[in-house]
Amino acid sequence: MRKIELEIVALSHSITQTHSYAVVLGEVNGLRRLPIVIGGFEAQAIAVALEKMQPSRPLTHDLMKNFMNAFNIELHEVVISNLQEGIFYSKLICYSNDETIEIDSRTSDALALAVRFGCPIFTYENILNSAGILLDDPAGKKSGVKPVTPTISEHEKGAEDDLKVLNLDELTQLLQEVLEQEDYIRAIAIRDEINSRKSH
Repeated sequence: MRKIELEIVALSHSITQTHSYAVVLGEVNGLRRLPIVIGGFEAQAIAVALEKMQPSRPLTHDLMKNFMNAFNIELHEVVISNLQEGIFYSKLICYSNDETIEIDSRTSDALALAVRFGCPIFTYENILNSAGILLDDPAGKKSGVKPVTPTISEHEKGAEDDLKVLNLDELTQLLQEVLEQEDYIRAIAIRDEINSRKSH
């Protein structure tokens, strides 16, 4: 399977789900985005590394990096390797003494380590096709990472069931609106509703 390189383009918090965040990965030289829901602790771990902040004591991922460096283990790349029932699975591809080692990892932990090591992040075409979101506007590509406070659209004021009353064209339009607002948590729910209708 062909690997596709991704980069972190945004961290976004949800206004509809308390303590939920999305890390948004963008296809390098492409328009597809892969939003992944993570918890607050994981979002903080990624943000601290992206902003190059130096905590007074090492955080868990800093400790892991220090441990790996102490034993000459190089994190070569992170691969988001599987998607099952909405859960992303990742592998850390490490080198040590001319040996390649694959280590299973939660995707949020893998991303936090990738930022600290400065290593590339990859996924496969089938994962990007099933869980990715395509941006219509080439100017929509973000540079840099920033926390986002999305605004509430009329459709977002209702419950999740409100998506079921919209037709496919309305869902597609709503998806573009929430992507412009960078509310990636809401975009995930809309994308999943669109995909479930297309599979029937």
